Amino acid sequence: MFCALTSYPDDLFDRYWEPYAENVSVIASNNTPSVSGFWNIPPSKIFESALSTDQLEPLELRWPPLSLPNSTYYIALYFADNRDSMVSGSRVLHIHINEVRYISNLEVTSAGAAVFATRWPLEGQTKITLSSAANSNASPLINAGEIFDILRLGGRTHTRDVIALNAMKSSLRNPPLDWNGDPCLPLNYTWTGITCSEGERIRVVTLNLTSMGLSGSLSSSIANLTALTGIWLGNNSLSGTIPNLSSLRLLEVLHLEDNQFNGDIPSSLGEVRSLREL
Repeated sequence: MFCALTSYPDDLFDRYWEPYAENVSVIASNNTPSVSGFWNIPPSKIFESALSTDQLEPLELRWPPLSLPNSTYYIALYFADNRDSMVSGSRVLHIHINEVRYISNLEVTSAGAAVFATRWPLEGQTKITLSSAANSNASPLINAGEIFDILRLGGRTHTRDVIALNAMKSSLRNPPLDWNGDPCLPLNYTWTGITCSEGERIRVVTLNLTSMGLSGSLSSSIANLTALTGIWLGNNSLSGTIPNLSSLRLLEVLHLEDNQFNGDIPSSLGEVRSLREL
């Protein structure tokens, strides 16, 4: 059974929260801790109620309510003692996820507590069990939880290429609007005109900005894009001199026609033996 998702105005990370749907006792809290002490700042509303059990019985939760794909997950659980701070006695918990110990002897006070796992393997239905420690005289409770699938992005663009492209961007008066962030990642959101290699060592392999209405100069940093096999910059308004491109040993195609460059074509292009189209 699923309940409606809820968001809270004071949640800085705009997360969605879902009420727990199974038949578990819900108790109100007499205290709401200050969320400023939590590094990921949960909304204060989640501490206004909690799931609990009668007396000292273990609390078993089937959560999340759906079967999870085999992956590694980030898990955060939140707690705050619902009793008045003057009440004597301690609330100490052991927590297991799918019978695997998550944390032992967690002391829960009215100031609140949170526990995190940044890389926890899960698959299928998940069961969270909270039980009272031997030295606890209060039943287990939990206020809220978060779970996120950790997605592998596949590395990042080679630092040398990122620096070179940002220098190129600075030399252009009107660079493409999406030239921000990582040039090659996420995979379906590469910068305009950029084609990248695949694998762990991601390089920029082609640069095609033909007829983009570009003006400004062509930065010498383009020579640091040493994995380039093709450059298409024709039919723009680029000015200045053409930089030395002899370091581009893999370059096969170079189109710079219909621009406003001055000076001669660098003789150093003769050193690029792979170049077949100019």
